[in-house]
Amino acid sequence: MGTTEIRVHGVADRGPEAILDHPTVVRVAGDRNAAFYRPRPGFGATTGPGGVTLEAYQWSRLTGGTAARTFSLVLLLPFTLANIAVWMLPAAGRDGAGVRALCRLLGATLTAMYVLSVVGVSLDLLAWQCAAYPRCLEGRRWISWSAGLSPGQRLTVLAVVPLIAIYLLWRLGARTWQLPEDASAAPQGVGADRLDTPDFWDTRALLGRLRSLHVAVALGTLDAGLLLPLVGHDRSPPGYALLAADAVLLATALALLCRPALERRGGGPGAGRSARSARWAAFLLTGGTLAYALLPRPPWRAEGSLPGSAELQAWLFVGQFALLVALGSSALVQRRRRHCAGTALAGGLGAPMLITVAIGVGLAFAAALNLFLADYLDRGHSPIVARPLPPGVPPLSPPAAGRWNILGFSLALLVAVLMAVVVSGVHRARRAGAAEKIVREEFPEASRVPPERVRAVRDAIIRSWLADRLGTALLATYSALALLTLGAAGLTPEFGGPGQLALELGGPRLSRPIVFLSDLGTLLVVLVAVVIAAGGLVASRSSGIRLVGVLWELATFWPRTAHPLAPPCYAERAVPELTRRIRGLAVAGESVVLSGQSHGSALAAATVLHLPPSCRHRVALLTYVTPLDRLYARVFPAYVNEKVLHEVGERIGWRWISLWRRTDPIGGRVFPDAPSDDPAGRVDRRVRDPKGLVIPPTDTVPPAVCRHRFEPDEDFHAAVAELAARLRQAP
Repeated sequence: MGTTEIRVHGVADRGPEAILDHPTVVRVAGDRNAAFYRPRPGFGATTGPGGVTLEAYQWSRLTGGTAARTFSLVLLLPFTLANIAVWMLPAAGRDGAGVRALCRLLGATLTAMYVLSVVGVSLDLLAWQCAAYPRCLEGRRWISWSAGLSPGQRLTVLAVVPLIAIYLLWRLGARTWQLPEDASAAPQGVGADRLDTPDFWDTRALLGRLRSLHVAVALGTLDAGLLLPLVGHDRSPPGYALLAADAVLLATALALLCRPALERRGGGPGAGRSARSARWAAFLLTGGTLAYALLPRPPWRAEGSLPGSAELQAWLFVGQFALLVALGSSALVQRRRRHCAGTALAGGLGAPMLITVAIGVGLAFAAALNLFLADYLDRGHSPIVARPLPPGVPPLSPPAAGRWNILGFSLALLVAVLMAVVVSGVHRARRAGAAEKIVREEFPEASRVPPERVRAVRDAIIRSWLADRLGTALLATYSALALLTLGAAGLTPEFGGPGQLALELGGPRLSRPIVFLSDLGTLLVVLVAVVIAAGGLVASRSSGIRLVGVLWELATFWPRTAHPLAPPCYAERAVPELTRRIRGLAVAGESVVLSGQSHGSALAAATVLHLPPSCRHRVALLTYVTPLDRLYARVFPAYVNEKVLHEVGERIGWRWISLWRRTDPIGGRVFPDAPSDDPAGRVDRRVRDPKGLVIPPTDTVPPAVCRHRFEPDEDFHAAVAELAARLRQAP
């Protein structure tokens, strides 16, 4: 009986050649998006330690690596973060149905915010404000045609822009990596109870319902943005009737998002039909709204900002604030019931914190877009209270809430950076002694090497300890400031923007620094977006930018259950594909050592849970630098926990070895608390990093500190050989 080792890479994949440590490979299964590779025969050895056949599974092209995908990931970042938050809740199944409904409602507010940002650009700044002033139209053919139209006609024509944005929402939400062969015969709901549910990765039914309801919410938001200025001018019964119908439509869509049947397997015939009915009703109402806007009206001059726009945004922010408070309270109740405060991220409050960050990032992106466009349209004269406009300059003014959002983003970013520096310095000084003691105990030669070498290894251990505390502290800091900013933005109709409020409270001396911070925040938003895009683009090709890569892999591992516009889940293809490959090799008489690196170990563990009983006795598992316990069990305690990890080991007869390093800031032990007489206590094996402190006789430099980086070495080869031998001895 032969043995095949399938290597599943993690973040910063450098190609199948690097995975297999072989210069020439050939694809044996899969396609250009995800494939299995083996060393090409005739070009060196094709077997690994213990005589195993080498094979690599490359899935990195499912998550990024191209400019188009990376650009879409940056734009969809708020929706992606909202989708992750659902999986961070402390409870799954029926216990968490109500809290998941709150997350879906917050996802709907993100869709409304997305539409309002486009409405602010097309209807407020262009159709309403710019078109009413000749100086703004001068020399701009792309908008000067609107000068001869009435305000209602301009609003109708430029409503095409948000309609296109909504169409993109509908189309992007349909993307999937799922192969038709892996989808069940009838679309099911989300397998939200257990990770080993057969249709856990098949969320077609839920995704279709979410798409319909989010399109209804998006169209309803657009209709409200159109109707508020028209009804305020006309004060006619048809306008009031359309506005009331729009309110009913939005309330119905939000109520359907709260129904437990929405995510239930199958969901009954009414779940999908109700969502589709809401979508078609939104189409009809939008058609009626556009027709109403085109009706002839007496001469009408547009002045100031688009009527109702600021109030609509303020009510949205107030609703988001209330939903976040309710979500945080519910998460606290769940935490106490499930006693997960010691293991879950931020004591079980990770979900509301992350959704707050998602809203803050989305608002910052939208506000930056509106402020940059307003500055361009008024030809560089920003309309702020502390800097009066010159005569004849069009008074273009984006919503004042945008100023609060930008100010909050810049303050949160600056405070988070400052806190990172302070926390890093405090904990480094406190733990330096303990880390150096570990180095001297693990490396007897430490007394014979220069102190700089000992300090380098000590600092690597300290940084690995800081990763846990620093991430939680930064998340809590940013989310708290984002929540306060959201509440302040909801009060803009009463107090105006931060510059105006500062001017009233302290005069120009107080307002000028506030305005400066607001302007600085606009540039910071653009800079952060560029950095994230650049990092996501090169993370798959550079081991130096691991943080962005880790975020991408973590963000797109879970199915879309809160927002349909999140990027498609790569595991919905990778897990069934690995399962099929292992099953095929087992049928052909092969045993398989499934080895997963970093985030690849999460795919490997999920694959083991989905293997049929007929081939489990032919499978062994090797994980290294794995974040299963240190990251996944903390961030997603309801789905990856000690019970689930024990289930993985039991299904393969505990033929499982996990290699970990003290210097690794991301990976760690899988069973840190398991006793030695338990099979789980024999899974984790620590390897020294670096291999030594002194320069080997045949080398010119000392061994490198690898931290989370992985290359096949003697420890890895020994583990593979041991697992292959255990497979040969298995009944």
